[in-house]
Amino acid sequence: MPTVPAESDDAVFALHKGGKLEVNPTVPVRNRADLSLAYTPGVATVCSAIAADPELAYAYTWKSNTVAVVTDGSAVLGLGDLGPLGALPVMEGKALLFKAFAGVDAVPLCLDCRDVDELVETVVRLAPGFGGINLEDISAPRCFEVEARLQERVPIPVFHDDQHGTAIVVLAALTNAARLTDRALADLRVVISGAGAAGVAVARILVAAGAGDVAVADSRGIVHSGRGDLTPVKTALAELTNRSGLTGSLASALAGADVFIGVSAGQVDEAAIASMAPRSIVFALANPNPEVDPAMAGRYAAVVATGRSDYPNQINNVLAFPGVFRGALDARATRITEPMKLAVAIALADLVGSDLAPDHVIPSPFDPRVAPAVAGAVTEAWRAR
Repeated sequence: MPTVPAESDDAVFALHKGGKLEVNPTVPVRNRADLSLAYTPGVATVCSAIAADPELAYAYTWKSNTVAVVTDGSAVLGLGDLGPLGALPVMEGKALLFKAFAGVDAVPLCLDCRDVDELVETVVRLAPGFGGINLEDISAPRCFEVEARLQERVPIPVFHDDQHGTAIVVLAALTNAARLTDRALADLRVVISGAGAAGVAVARILVAAGAGDVAVADSRGIVHSGRGDLTPVKTALAELTNRSGLTGSLASALAGADVFIGVSAGQVDEAAIASMAPRSIVFALANPNPEVDPAMAGRYAAVVATGRSDYPNQINNVLAFPGVFRGALDARATRITEPMKLAVAIALADLVGSDLAPDHVIPSPFDPRVAPAVAGAVTEAWRAR
């Protein structure tokens, strides 16, 4: 067995040794009678029934409670392109969280292909065995096309968590941060650092929720329609956002802004944070190193959140994705809709209730109310469509 690197955290490697998942049977195989029911000849009767009525697969197979967690390993966490094997521990972890927080079974599928056509075709061919598809750690802009094309091809929910999970939890936390500072979403001027999967999705959901103005910056500055270097995704983003017509750098856009949301690896200077409006809100979500040092941000901002578990207000996708799929599976939804995402954000924000405080604008992932509340919001939104 390969030697663990000397500089590594032994406790981390010890926990991951042998992987974090296994498959367990749900029925016994104790004798010949059990075997004849679980496998041949008994299983043939069930196979024939499902072939005649495919809907029966939801009652008589694992399809009703199983999600495929799919990646190509091209954008793993904040680490970049690690390939399918390098991504496997994350996908195992995702599957673990599905089960632990919402009772959803999930299977990690790390695909050794990068071409969009190949990714889509591979997942389409695997989809019949699952009740939903959770896309993970696929680099932008390919991730947008993969998700859109898959949802057109398969009759089950497709959810790119790097986009929509992040967006849902950011909206929930920002709703409460605005309330804490006696403002509404419509009062806020928001600047987002990062125009990848998360940045685009966060911008879209904030606009849909009625945020006052949203500007997005990439490595070349504010995304606006006058730039000649925009991809089709960023062109659409420019048309949707930046009502104020801002141009120039991220730092210049932060002057007087109410909210900073970081979903990139770029660092932001103290002077830029100091230039924001009074009682500003700073969500520095890059992992493991936030774009803004939380202690520094706390000198200027009324509310500070990160993506880390060792600071208050952790913006963590685990608040959303297990319950989203629990609700979608329970409702037999065929897609995750925009009203579902908005409903989930509202449900998460409402859970904080009277406990709202500068260090508590979002529920804990370990709050047992989270997954049921999210699942209920998804189910209700689907049935109300």
